[in-house]
Amino acid sequence: MAKSGGCCNGCATCLLCLYGCRWTRSGKGLATSKCDCAWFFFIFSVCLFTLTWLYFALVTLNDFHNLNEFIFHKTEWWLDWSVVMLSVTAMLVTYSSLLLVLAVCLQLCHHPLKLHWVHKVLLILTVLVIAAAFVGLEIQWAEQWESAQISLQAMGPFLHIGAVVGMTLFAWPVADCFYRSSYAGLRILLLLVYLVAVLALYLAPLGIDSPCLMEHSQLPSKPALFGHRGAPMLAPENTEMSFQKAVNCGVSVWETDVLVSADGIPFLMHDEKLIRTTNVQEIFPDSAQANATSFNWTQLQHLDAGSWFLQKRPFPTASHLSSEDRALAGAQRILSLQQLLGEAKKHNVSVMFDLRPEKDPHYEHLVNVTMETILQSGIAPELILWLPDEFREQVKQQAPQFRQIYGRKRLSNETEEELRVNLPYQNLSTTEIQAYRHDNISVNLYVVNAPWLFSILWCAGANSVTTNACQVLQAMERPLWLLPRTTYQMIWIVTDCVSFLLIAWAFLLLKRWSRRKESAGSDSDVLLTKIHSLLTE
Repeated sequence: MAKSGGCCNGCATCLLCLYGCRWTRSGKGLATSKCDCAWFFFIFSVCLFTLTWLYFALVTLNDFHNLNEFIFHKTEWWLDWSVVMLSVTAMLVTYSSLLLVLAVCLQLCHHPLKLHWVHKVLLILTVLVIAAAFVGLEIQWAEQWESAQISLQAMGPFLHIGAVVGMTLFAWPVADCFYRSSYAGLRILLLLVYLVAVLALYLAPLGIDSPCLMEHSQLPSKPALFGHRGAPMLAPENTEMSFQKAVNCGVSVWETDVLVSADGIPFLMHDEKLIRTTNVQEIFPDSAQANATSFNWTQLQHLDAGSWFLQKRPFPTASHLSSEDRALAGAQRILSLQQLLGEAKKHNVSVMFDLRPEKDPHYEHLVNVTMETILQSGIAPELILWLPDEFREQVKQQAPQFRQIYGRKRLSNETEEELRVNLPYQNLSTTEIQAYRHDNISVNLYVVNAPWLFSILWCAGANSVTTNACQVLQAMERPLWLLPRTTYQMIWIVTDCVSFLLIAWAFLLLKRWSRRKESAGSDSDVLLTKIHSLLTE
């Protein structure tokens, strides 16, 4: 079979068709121009841009349920938007990556890089879509930048190795382009950019510092688990079934949210309205949009607080319930604080809650009603983790045995009594967590669902985490990875050395091929000259 530039005709024709929508491989005006080279580097940049967004998208999965709830409160339409985001992102990453692979193959086959205008338009649209996603992240969900920074401590060593492997493989097209280019300035710029990028990657581990780079003997004890509204991945949130599932997962604390009904009964509900987690639109259609606190306890008891879990499937795990659990979920009702305290007393589980709404003008009344309910329940006071900050001194006087939990960072003028904090995991760096642990300050971080995040907080020394995924974190016997620092340094040095040798080999090998090709071209020119002179004579 005849070949051209080392590639078979059919394969080369296919590549040309997919990349430039051309079926011919020769003709005037088909040489690679500076503009075509610029588009090649644009494709490379777009590919990196989409991969960066994919990384951010995967990081946000830990907190995506919060975004789903936020969108529902704005639109009253439930959808797992993470599926939409990941599907679109995967499509854009696949498209830009395939286009880059096509360009590299054409480059190695010595064919012109004539990108079709349709691809140019789609690449620009890809950049605009990803840029819009980053802008939206900054405007509506800025705390995810901190999440990404934490994730780099967990993924940094592996991202470094992956990036080095990628740049090493990219040495072949770079070297080929370097030896084939007739523009001296472009050759120097290409080589300089590539070498700077490679050198930066080789030295990147100097800036990677992960808590999980330690000896196994130095690993802190596993953080305790707080069930966020129970076990909301396994049962409808804030229901008896959910808290029972949390007990089965080995949680030590039930975290929930308390509202007070119109007739003064504290009950469990996160949202200020009932439309997301009950069938209030069916039972009380005229007052479905009213605040939950405007309903009396008798009305609240008429609502189904479990069927929504089976219909909306807020987590993928909802579709995998057994038939018994599905029947049990459909029978759940709104739970009162009194009922929860009775179950907590029965299972010897602590209770921590937010008292809502925080901006209620009668907040002191809510505190008093809640305090009265707790004290009358007969639960051991040390099982109550008091989180609301308003009227805290009053609560301390009435129930000094409550364990006080503070929702703020440590201040310079704090007393020795303030030994427990409850914060979003983005609010404390791993260095601060280690400092708090050193000072014997108990740290609980929320909401932690992803194993990679749990691993990094475990290594940092967090005492506990609030989670939706207690069944996942319970099964973890150790962090996802744990390496002695000396072992990682050895892996880093070996990776960099092997990469350097492979890159040098690629450049030297392609240089020899280039010289052989030039020599073969010179010999053929001499032969043709001799033949021409003989024919002329």
